[in-house]
Amino acid sequence: MSYWFNVKTGQVEAHDDPGRAQGGDLMGPYETEAEATQALETARKRTEAWDEAERREREWETGDADSHYSDNNPLNG
Repeated sequence: MSYWFNVKTGQVEAHDDPGRAQGGDLMGPYETEAEATQALETARKRTEAWDEAERREREWETGDADSHYSDNNPLNG
């Protein structure tokens, strides 16, 4: 069975729920009710990880990453 998290109501809704919301109000599907319950937290963590990956990519592209890198090799100095 699949589960969705309704962002308007804050409730978990099952696939076979006749009153299940449609479209943009739902996050999912999730395999378990517990996963659906954690939908907002899961989304927050993923967004933070994507933001961090983008920040690192920007640093690399602009050369800022080198300022954070320490290398003891005298040939690289």
